[in-house]
Amino acid sequence: MIDTAMLMAAGLGKRMRPLTATRPKPLVKVAGKPLMDHALDRLEAGGIRKVVVNVHYLADTVEAHLKARKCGLDFAISDERARLLETGGGLMRAKALLGDQPFFCANSDNLWIDGPQETLGVMRRLWNPAQMDALLLLVPLARANCHSGPGDFHMAADGRLSRRKTAHVAPFVFTGVQIMSPALLVDPPDDVFSTNIFWNRAIEAGRLYGVSHPGLWFDVGTPKAIPVVESMLAYG
Repeated sequence: MIDTAMLMAAGLGKRMRPLTATRPKPLVKVAGKPLMDHALDRLEAGGIRKVVVNVHYLADTVEAHLKARKCGLDFAISDERARLLETGGGLMRAKALLGDQPFFCANSDNLWIDGPQETLGVMRRLWNPAQMDALLLLVPLARANCHSGPGDFHMAADGRLSRRKTAHVAPFVFTGVQIMSPALLVDPPDDVFSTNIFWNRAIEAGRLYGVSHPGLWFDVGTPKAIPVVESMLAYG
Protein backbone atom coordinates (compact mmCIF):
# COMPACT_ATOMS: atom_id res chain seq x y z
CA MET A 1 0.00 0.00 0.00
CA ILE A 2 1.59 3.26 -1.13
CA ASP A 3 0.01 5.88 1.12
CA THR A 4 2.45 8.80 0.92
CA ALA A 5 2.57 11.46 -1.78
CA MET A 6 4.40 14.66 -2.62
CA LEU A 7 2.48 17.60 -4.04
CA MET A 8 4.58 20.04 -6.04
CA ALA A 9 3.37 23.51 -5.03
CA ALA A 10 6.47 25.73 -4.97
CA GLY A 11 6.49 27.20 -8.49
CA LEU A 12 6.27 30.92 -9.27
CA GLY A 13 3.28 30.53 -11.60
CA LYS A 14 4.64 32.95 -14.20
CA ARG A 15 2.45 31.61 -17.01
CA MET A 16 -0.63 32.10 -14.85
CA ARG A 17 -0.10 35.84 -14.41
CA PRO A 18 -1.86 38.14 -13.61
CA LEU A 19 -3.83 35.69 -11.43
CA THR A 20 -0.67 34.82 -9.51
CA ALA A 21 0.25 38.43 -8.73
CA THR A 22 -1.45 38.11 -5.34
CA ARG A 23 -1.87 34.38 -4.85
CA PRO A 24 0.24 31.27 -5.44
CA LYS A 25 -0.70 29.21 -8.48
CA PRO A 26 -1.90 26.21 -6.42
CA LEU A 27 -4.62 28.45 -4.95
CA VAL A 28 -5.95 29.73 -8.28
CA LYS A 29 -9.56 28.54 -8.44
CA VAL A 30 -10.91 26.25 -11.14
CA ALA A 31 -14.53 25.07 -11.05
CA GLY A 32 -15.05 26.65 -7.65
CA LYS A 33 -12.02 25.38 -5.74
CA PRO A 34 -8.25 25.87 -5.71
CA LEU A 35 -6.15 23.80 -8.07
CA MET A 36 -4.31 22.10 -5.24
CA ASP A 37 -7.60 20.99 -3.67
CA HIS A 38 -8.51 19.15 -6.88
CA ALA A 39 -5.22 17.23 -6.57
CA LEU A 40 -5.57 16.68 -2.82
CA ASP A 41 -9.11 15.38 -3.26
CA ARG A 42 -7.86 12.82 -5.79
CA LEU A 43 -4.99 11.79 -3.55
CA GLU A 44 -7.24 11.36 -0.54
CA ALA A 45 -9.83 9.40 -2.55
CA GLY A 46 -6.99 7.20 -3.79
CA GLY A 47 -5.95 6.12 -0.31
CA ILE A 48 -3.16 8.60 0.39
CA ARG A 49 -2.75 9.47 4.06
CA LYS A 50 0.38 11.67 4.20
CA VAL A 51 1.16 14.48 1.74
CA VAL A 52 4.46 16.37 1.65
CA VAL A 53 3.91 19.81 0.12
CA ASN A 54 6.84 21.97 -0.99
CA VAL A 55 6.40 25.73 -0.70
CA HIS A 56 8.24 28.82 -1.95
CA TYR A 57 6.19 31.63 -3.53
CA LEU A 58 3.70 33.09 -1.01
CA ALA A 59 4.48 30.06 1.15
CA ASP A 60 2.59 31.34 4.21
CA THR A 61 -0.62 31.49 2.16
CA VAL A 62 -0.23 27.87 1.05
CA GLU A 63 0.51 26.70 4.60
CA ALA A 64 -2.51 28.57 5.97
CA HIS A 65 -4.73 26.95 3.35
CA LEU A 66 -3.50 23.48 4.27
CA LYS A 67 -4.05 24.11 7.98
CA ALA A 68 -7.62 25.23 7.31
CA ARG A 69 -8.43 22.28 5.06
CA LYS A 70 -10.62 19.70 6.81
CA CYS A 71 -9.71 16.25 5.54
CA GLY A 72 -8.14 12.95 6.50
CA LEU A 73 -4.69 13.88 5.21
CA ASP A 74 -1.59 14.51 7.30
CA PHE A 75 0.53 17.31 5.84
CA ALA A 76 4.26 17.91 6.06
CA ILE A 77 5.87 21.05 4.65
CA SER A 78 9.10 20.97 2.68
CA ASP A 79 10.32 24.55 2.98
CA GLU A 80 11.93 26.14 -0.07
CA ARG A 81 11.39 29.74 1.00
CA ALA A 82 15.10 30.56 0.81
CA ARG A 83 15.60 29.14 -2.68
CA LEU A 84 13.38 27.59 -5.32
CA LEU A 85 14.88 24.19 -6.07
CA GLU A 86 12.94 23.07 -9.19
CA THR A 87 11.33 19.64 -9.28
CA GLY A 88 14.40 17.44 -8.78
CA GLY A 89 15.90 19.62 -6.10
CA GLY A 90 12.52 19.82 -4.41
CA LEU A 91 12.31 16.04 -4.25
CA MET A 92 15.79 15.82 -2.74
CA ARG A 93 14.90 18.43 -0.11
CA ALA A 94 11.77 16.44 0.81
CA LYS A 95 13.41 13.00 0.75
CA ALA A 96 13.63 12.60 4.53
CA LEU A 97 9.96 13.54 4.90
CA LEU A 98 8.89 11.07 2.21
CA GLY A 99 10.43 8.07 3.95
CA ASP A 100 12.06 4.95 2.58
CA GLN A 101 9.10 3.49 0.67
CA PRO A 102 7.77 4.25 -2.85
CA PHE A 103 5.56 7.33 -3.01
CA PHE A 104 3.26 9.17 -5.39
CA CYS A 105 4.25 12.57 -6.71
CA ALA A 106 1.75 14.96 -8.30
CA ASN A 107 1.86 18.46 -9.75
CA SER A 108 -0.61 20.94 -8.29
CA ASP A 109 -1.43 22.58 -11.65
CA ASN A 110 -2.66 19.50 -13.50
CA LEU A 111 -6.20 18.24 -13.07
CA TRP A 112 -7.21 14.66 -13.74
CA ILE A 113 -10.51 12.78 -13.67
CA ASP A 114 -10.55 9.03 -13.14
CA GLY A 115 -11.49 6.70 -15.97
CA PRO A 116 -13.40 3.43 -15.42
CA GLN A 117 -11.13 2.62 -12.47
CA GLU A 118 -9.59 4.74 -9.74
CA THR A 119 -6.30 6.05 -11.14
CA LEU A 120 -4.00 5.65 -8.15
CA GLY A 121 -5.28 2.13 -7.57
CA VAL A 122 -4.43 1.17 -11.15
CA MET A 123 -0.93 2.58 -10.72
CA ARG A 124 -0.42 0.69 -7.44
CA ARG A 125 -1.36 -2.59 -9.08
CA LEU A 126 1.07 -2.00 -11.93
CA TRP A 127 3.93 -0.85 -9.71
CA ASN A 128 6.75 -3.43 -9.68
CA PRO A 129 9.78 -2.33 -7.65
CA ALA A 130 11.84 -5.18 -9.05
CA GLN A 131 11.53 -3.66 -12.54
CA MET A 132 10.77 0.03 -11.99
CA ASP A 133 12.35 3.13 -10.51
CA ALA A 134 9.41 5.28 -11.59
CA LEU A 135 5.97 4.71 -13.09
CA LEU A 136 4.54 7.73 -14.92
CA LEU A 137 0.87 8.39 -15.63
CA LEU A 138 0.67 9.45 -19.28
CA VAL A 139 -2.13 10.69 -21.49
CA PRO A 140 -2.27 10.38 -25.30
CA LEU A 141 -1.23 13.64 -26.93
CA ALA A 142 -4.57 13.81 -28.76
CA ARG A 143 -6.39 13.93 -25.40
CA ALA A 144 -4.02 16.29 -23.58
CA ASN A 145 -6.55 19.07 -23.01
CA CYS A 146 -5.18 22.65 -23.02
CA HIS A 147 -1.66 21.33 -23.63
CA SER A 148 0.33 22.80 -26.52
CA GLY A 149 3.52 20.73 -26.39
CA PRO A 150 4.65 18.06 -28.89
CA GLY A 151 4.49 15.16 -26.43
CA ASP A 152 7.07 13.76 -24.04
CA PHE A 153 7.48 9.99 -24.34
CA HIS A 154 7.20 6.91 -26.50
CA MET A 155 5.90 3.82 -24.70
CA ALA A 156 6.81 0.25 -25.65
CA ALA A 157 4.34 -2.63 -25.45
CA ASP A 158 5.66 -3.58 -21.99
CA GLY A 159 5.24 -0.01 -20.73
CA ARG A 160 8.90 0.96 -20.88
CA LEU A 161 9.46 4.61 -21.80
CA SER A 162 11.84 6.45 -24.11
CA ARG A 163 12.20 10.15 -24.83
CA ARG A 164 10.75 12.14 -27.69
CA LYS A 165 13.49 12.86 -30.18
CA THR A 166 14.34 16.49 -30.91
CA ALA A 167 12.04 18.20 -33.45
CA HIS A 168 9.68 15.19 -33.46
CA VAL A 169 6.30 14.48 -31.90
CA ALA A 170 5.77 11.84 -29.22
CA PRO A 171 2.40 10.10 -28.65
CA PHE A 172 2.25 10.54 -24.86
CA VAL A 173 2.29 13.50 -22.46
CA PHE A 174 3.31 13.29 -18.81
CA THR A 175 0.31 14.15 -16.61
CA GLY A 176 2.31 15.27 -13.59
CA VAL A 177 1.41 12.11 -11.63
CA GLN A 178 3.92 9.33 -10.93
CA ILE A 179 5.12 6.71 -8.48
CA MET A 180 8.80 7.01 -7.58
CA SER A 181 11.22 4.82 -5.68
CA PRO A 182 13.31 6.67 -3.08
CA ALA A 183 16.27 4.68 -4.43
CA LEU A 184 16.14 6.98 -7.47
CA LEU A 185 16.73 10.07 -5.32
CA VAL A 186 20.50 9.83 -5.06
CA ASP A 187 23.59 11.70 -6.28
CA PRO A 188 21.96 15.05 -7.10
CA PRO A 189 23.94 17.07 -9.66
CA ASP A 190 23.24 20.33 -7.79
CA ASP A 191 20.78 21.88 -5.35
CA VAL A 192 18.62 23.15 -8.23
CA PHE A 193 17.75 20.70 -11.01
CA SER A 194 14.88 19.02 -12.85
CA THR A 195 13.33 15.60 -12.26
CA ASN A 196 14.47 14.88 -15.82
CA ILE A 197 17.86 13.97 -14.36
CA PHE A 198 16.28 11.10 -12.41
CA TRP A 199 14.16 10.02 -15.37
CA ASN A 200 17.17 9.94 -17.69
CA ARG A 201 18.99 7.66 -15.28
CA ALA A 202 15.96 5.37 -15.11
CA ILE A 203 15.67 5.31 -18.92
CA GLU A 204 19.34 4.34 -19.25
CA ALA A 205 18.77 1.50 -16.80
CA GLY A 206 15.55 0.42 -18.56
CA ARG A 207 13.57 1.16 -15.40
CA LEU A 208 11.28 4.06 -16.41
CA TYR A 209 7.74 2.83 -17.14
CA GLY A 210 4.42 4.40 -17.99
CA VAL A 211 0.70 3.73 -18.02
CA SER A 212 -1.87 5.42 -20.26
CA HIS A 213 -4.62 7.33 -18.47
CA PRO A 214 -8.09 6.54 -19.88
CA GLY A 215 -9.84 9.41 -18.09
CA LEU A 216 -9.78 13.17 -18.58
CA TRP A 217 -6.69 15.32 -18.04
CA PHE A 218 -6.14 19.06 -18.20
CA ASP A 219 -2.99 21.19 -18.29
CA VAL A 220 -4.15 24.23 -16.29
CA GLY A 221 -1.11 26.37 -16.99
CA THR A 222 -2.54 29.69 -18.14
CA PRO A 223 -5.59 31.87 -17.40
CA LYS A 224 -6.98 31.03 -20.86
CA ALA A 225 -7.14 27.34 -19.93
CA ILE A 226 -9.44 27.89 -16.95
CA PRO A 227 -12.75 28.59 -18.79
CA VAL A 228 -12.03 25.71 -21.18
CA VAL A 229 -11.49 23.32 -18.30
CA GLU A 230 -14.55 24.57 -16.43
CA SER A 231 -16.71 24.15 -19.51
CA MET A 232 -15.52 20.59 -20.14
CA LEU A 233 -16.04 19.66 -16.50
CA ALA A 234 -19.53 21.12 -16.50
CA TYR A 235 -20.75 19.83 -19.85
CA GLY A 236 -18.41 17.04 -20.83
